[in-house]
Amino acid sequence: MKTSLTSCLAFATLSLSASLTYANPVLDSARKNIEPLLGGVPIEAVNKSNLAGLYEVVTPQGIVYTDDKGGFVIFNGTVIDSATKENLTQKRIDQLGAFKFSELPLKDAIKTVYGNGKRVIATFEDPNCGYCKKLHSELGQLKNVTVYTFLYPILSPDSLAKSKAIWCSADKTKAWNDFMASGKEPIAKSDCETPIDRNKALAQKLRINGTPGLFFTSNKRVPGYAPAPEIEKMLVSSK
Repeated sequence: MKTSLTSCLAFATLSLSASLTYANPVLDSARKNIEPLLGGVPIEAVNKSNLAGLYEVVTPQGIVYTDDKGGFVIFNGTVIDSATKENLTQKRIDQLGAFKFSELPLKDAIKTVYGNGKRVIATFEDPNCGYCKKLHSELGQLKNVTVYTFLYPILSPDSLAKSKAIWCSADKTKAWNDFMASGKEPIAKSDCETPIDRNKALAQKLRINGTPGLFFTSNKRVPGYAPAPEIEKMLVSSK
Protein backbone atom coordinates (compact mmCIF):
# COMPACT_ATOMS: atom_id res chain seq x y z
CA MET A 1 0.00 0.00 0.00
CA LYS A 2 2.85 2.34 0.79
CA THR A 3 4.38 1.84 -2.65
CA SER A 4 1.05 2.38 -4.35
CA LEU A 5 0.27 5.50 -2.39
CA THR A 6 3.74 6.94 -2.91
CA SER A 7 3.60 6.42 -6.65
CA CYS A 8 0.07 7.70 -6.99
CA LEU A 9 0.49 10.66 -4.71
CA ALA A 10 3.70 12.37 -5.81
CA PHE A 11 2.71 15.56 -4.09
CA ALA A 12 5.00 17.60 -1.85
CA THR A 13 4.98 18.64 1.76
CA LEU A 14 3.76 21.81 3.42
CA SER A 15 4.49 22.52 7.09
CA LEU A 16 1.33 23.23 9.00
CA SER A 17 0.84 25.07 12.25
CA ALA A 18 1.46 23.07 15.38
CA SER A 19 -1.89 24.33 16.61
CA LEU A 20 -3.68 21.84 14.32
CA THR A 21 -5.19 19.14 16.49
CA TYR A 22 -7.70 16.34 16.17
CA ALA A 23 -9.87 17.32 19.13
CA ASN A 24 -13.00 16.56 17.12
CA PRO A 25 -13.80 12.91 17.94
CA VAL A 26 -15.26 12.29 14.48
CA LEU A 27 -12.12 13.50 12.72
CA ASP A 28 -9.92 11.71 15.23
CA SER A 29 -11.75 8.44 14.57
CA ALA A 30 -11.38 8.88 10.81
CA ARG A 31 -7.68 9.62 11.21
CA LYS A 32 -7.04 6.54 13.34
CA ASN A 33 -8.91 4.24 10.99
CA ILE A 34 -7.16 5.30 7.79
CA GLU A 35 -3.68 5.91 9.19
CA PRO A 36 -2.71 2.21 8.93
CA LEU A 37 -3.81 2.20 5.28
CA LEU A 38 -1.34 4.91 4.31
CA GLY A 39 1.74 2.77 4.86
CA GLY A 40 3.48 5.17 7.20
CA VAL A 41 2.72 8.35 5.26
CA PRO A 42 2.01 10.92 8.01
CA ILE A 43 -1.29 12.75 8.26
CA GLU A 44 -0.93 16.51 8.61
CA ALA A 45 -4.61 17.42 8.97
CA VAL A 46 -8.12 16.07 8.60
CA ASN A 47 -10.66 18.66 7.49
CA LYS A 48 -14.31 18.54 6.55
CA SER A 49 -14.38 19.26 2.83
CA ASN A 50 -16.96 21.13 0.76
CA LEU A 51 -17.83 17.82 -0.89
CA ALA A 52 -20.93 16.15 0.52
CA GLY A 53 -19.99 13.48 3.05
CA LEU A 54 -16.26 13.64 2.37
CA TYR A 55 -13.34 14.71 4.53
CA GLU A 56 -9.99 15.73 3.12
CA VAL A 57 -6.89 14.15 4.61
CA VAL A 58 -3.80 16.25 3.99
CA THR A 59 -0.54 14.28 3.74
CA PRO A 60 2.98 15.22 2.59
CA GLN A 61 2.17 13.38 -0.64
CA GLY A 62 -1.16 14.97 -1.40
CA ILE A 63 -4.84 14.91 -0.51
CA VAL A 64 -6.85 11.75 0.02
CA TYR A 65 -10.55 11.59 0.82
CA THR A 66 -12.48 9.57 3.37
CA ASP A 67 -15.83 9.54 5.20
CA ASP A 68 -16.46 10.58 8.80
CA LYS A 69 -15.50 7.12 10.08
CA GLY A 70 -12.51 6.46 7.89
CA GLY A 71 -14.42 3.58 6.33
CA PHE A 72 -12.72 4.04 2.96
CA VAL A 73 -9.90 5.98 1.35
CA ILE A 74 -9.95 7.61 -2.08
CA PHE A 75 -6.52 8.41 -3.46
CA ASN A 76 -5.12 9.22 -6.88
CA GLY A 77 -8.53 10.73 -7.56
CA THR A 78 -9.51 14.10 -8.97
CA VAL A 79 -12.82 15.70 -8.03
CA ILE A 80 -14.38 17.74 -10.83
CA ASP A 81 -17.34 20.08 -10.40
CA SER A 82 -19.79 18.80 -13.02
CA ALA A 83 -21.40 22.22 -13.44
CA THR A 84 -18.32 24.43 -13.73
CA LYS A 85 -15.84 21.72 -14.89
CA GLU A 86 -13.47 23.06 -12.24
CA ASN A 87 -10.85 20.69 -10.82
CA LEU A 88 -11.68 21.00 -7.13
CA THR A 89 -8.80 18.81 -6.00
CA GLN A 90 -6.23 20.90 -7.86
CA LYS A 91 -7.86 24.08 -6.55
CA ARG A 92 -7.41 22.85 -2.98
CA ILE A 93 -3.81 21.82 -3.64
CA ASP A 94 -3.12 25.28 -5.05
CA GLN A 95 -4.59 26.81 -1.91
CA LEU A 96 -2.33 24.67 0.28
CA GLY A 97 0.68 25.56 -1.86
CA ALA A 98 -0.09 29.25 -2.34
CA PHE A 99 2.97 31.31 -3.29
CA LYS A 100 4.20 34.79 -4.12
CA PHE A 101 6.27 34.90 -7.28
CA SER A 102 8.30 37.78 -5.86
CA GLU A 103 9.50 35.49 -3.08
CA LEU A 104 10.83 32.72 -5.35
CA PRO A 105 14.64 32.42 -4.97
CA LEU A 106 15.45 33.02 -8.62
CA LYS A 107 19.18 32.83 -7.90
CA ASP A 108 18.67 29.09 -7.58
CA ALA A 109 17.28 28.80 -11.11
CA ILE A 110 18.80 28.69 -14.59
CA LYS A 111 18.03 31.92 -16.45
CA THR A 112 17.15 31.85 -20.16
CA VAL A 113 16.26 35.08 -21.94
CA TYR A 114 14.23 35.25 -25.16
CA GLY A 115 14.09 38.64 -26.90
CA ASN A 116 14.13 41.55 -24.45
CA GLY A 117 13.09 39.24 -21.61
CA LYS A 118 10.64 41.76 -20.12
CA ARG A 119 8.07 39.14 -19.17
CA VAL A 120 8.98 36.51 -16.57
CA ILE A 121 8.01 32.92 -15.90
CA ALA A 122 9.43 30.20 -13.65
CA THR A 123 9.42 26.48 -14.24
CA PHE A 124 10.28 23.35 -12.26
CA GLU A 125 11.75 20.69 -14.51
CA ASP A 126 13.52 17.34 -14.52
CA PRO A 127 16.05 16.78 -17.36
CA ASN A 128 14.63 13.29 -17.95
CA CYS A 129 11.04 14.54 -18.20
CA GLY A 130 9.59 14.06 -21.67
CA TYR A 131 6.94 16.73 -21.21
CA CYS A 132 9.64 19.13 -20.00
CA LYS A 133 11.37 18.66 -23.35
CA LYS A 134 8.09 19.42 -25.12
CA LEU A 135 7.66 22.47 -22.89
CA HIS A 136 11.18 23.63 -23.80
CA SER A 137 10.14 23.72 -27.44
CA GLU A 138 7.00 25.70 -26.58
CA LEU A 139 8.91 28.22 -24.46
CA GLY A 140 11.24 28.84 -27.38
CA GLN A 141 8.27 30.08 -29.40
CA LEU A 142 7.50 32.87 -26.95
CA LYS A 143 8.74 36.41 -27.48
CA ASN A 144 10.36 38.72 -24.95
CA VAL A 145 10.29 36.43 -21.96
CA THR A 146 12.77 35.38 -19.28
CA VAL A 147 12.45 31.80 -18.06
CA TYR A 148 13.84 30.80 -14.67
CA THR A 149 14.19 27.03 -14.52
CA PHE A 150 14.44 25.34 -11.13
CA LEU A 151 16.10 21.96 -11.54
CA TYR A 152 13.87 19.45 -9.77
CA PRO A 153 15.27 15.94 -10.40
CA ILE A 154 12.69 13.48 -9.13
CA LEU A 155 12.35 10.84 -11.85
CA SER A 156 15.53 8.82 -11.32
CA PRO A 157 19.05 8.90 -9.84
CA ASP A 158 20.22 9.75 -13.35
CA SER A 159 18.09 12.89 -13.20
CA LEU A 160 20.07 14.07 -10.21
CA ALA A 161 23.42 13.40 -11.90
CA LYS A 162 22.40 15.26 -15.05
CA SER A 163 20.99 18.19 -13.07
CA LYS A 164 24.22 18.55 -11.11
CA ALA A 165 26.35 18.39 -14.26
CA ILE A 166 24.18 21.02 -15.95
CA TRP A 167 24.35 23.36 -12.97
CA CYS A 168 28.12 22.89 -12.65
CA SER A 169 28.72 23.73 -16.33
CA ALA A 170 30.61 26.94 -17.13
CA ASP A 171 27.52 28.11 -19.03
CA LYS A 172 24.62 26.42 -17.26
CA THR A 173 22.03 28.09 -19.51
CA LYS A 174 23.65 26.69 -22.66
CA ALA A 175 24.14 23.28 -21.04
CA TRP A 176 20.47 23.12 -20.07
CA ASN A 177 19.14 24.27 -23.42
CA ASP A 178 21.50 22.01 -25.39
CA PHE A 179 20.39 18.98 -23.38
CA MET A 180 16.67 19.72 -23.57
CA ALA A 181 16.75 20.63 -27.27
CA SER A 182 19.06 17.97 -28.63
CA GLY A 183 20.03 15.63 -25.80
CA LYS A 184 23.62 16.84 -25.69
CA GLU A 185 25.03 15.50 -22.44
CA PRO A 186 26.72 18.00 -20.11
CA ILE A 187 30.41 17.29 -19.65
CA ALA A 188 31.05 19.25 -16.47
CA LYS A 189 31.96 17.50 -13.24
CA SER A 190 29.03 17.40 -10.84
CA ASP A 191 31.00 18.25 -7.72
CA CYS A 192 30.19 21.95 -7.42
CA GLU A 193 27.73 23.39 -4.91
CA THR A 194 24.18 23.22 -6.30
CA PRO A 195 20.79 24.52 -5.16
CA ILE A 196 19.06 21.22 -5.87
CA ASP A 197 18.31 20.38 -2.23
CA ARG A 198 16.86 23.85 -1.77
CA ASN A 199 14.83 23.42 -4.95
CA LYS A 200 13.40 20.16 -3.66
CA ALA A 201 12.43 21.77 -0.37
CA LEU A 202 10.82 24.65 -2.25
CA ALA A 203 8.92 22.24 -4.50
CA GLN A 204 7.65 20.43 -1.43
CA LYS A 205 6.46 23.68 0.09
CA LEU A 206 4.68 24.57 -3.14
CA ARG A 207 3.18 21.06 -3.34
CA ILE A 208 4.50 20.42 -6.82
CA ASN A 209 3.33 16.94 -7.76
CA GLY A 210 5.48 16.39 -10.82
CA THR A 211 7.29 18.05 -13.69
CA PRO A 212 6.97 20.34 -15.47
CA GLY A 213 5.29 23.07 -13.45
CA LEU A 214 4.87 26.68 -14.56
CA PHE A 215 4.64 29.68 -12.25
CA PHE A 216 3.60 33.20 -13.27
CA THR A 217 4.09 36.65 -11.79
CA SER A 218 0.33 36.79 -11.22
CA ASN A 219 0.93 34.13 -8.53
CA LYS A 220 -0.91 31.58 -10.63
CA ARG A 221 0.41 28.24 -11.76
CA VAL A 222 -0.11 25.65 -14.43
CA PRO A 223 0.66 22.10 -13.26
CA GLY A 224 2.13 20.11 -16.11
CA TYR A 225 2.81 20.81 -19.77
CA ALA A 226 1.16 23.71 -21.60
CA PRO A 227 1.42 24.78 -25.27
CA ALA A 228 2.81 28.18 -26.23
CA PRO A 229 -0.60 29.83 -26.87
CA GLU A 230 -1.83 28.89 -23.39
CA ILE A 231 1.40 30.14 -21.80
CA GLU A 232 1.07 33.37 -23.78
CA LYS A 233 -2.44 33.92 -22.40
CA MET A 234 -1.15 33.42 -18.85
CA LEU A 235 1.68 35.88 -19.49
CA VAL A 236 -0.76 38.48 -20.80
CA SER A 237 -3.00 38.07 -17.74
CA SER A 238 0.07 38.44 -15.49
CA LYS A 239 0.65 42.04 -16.52
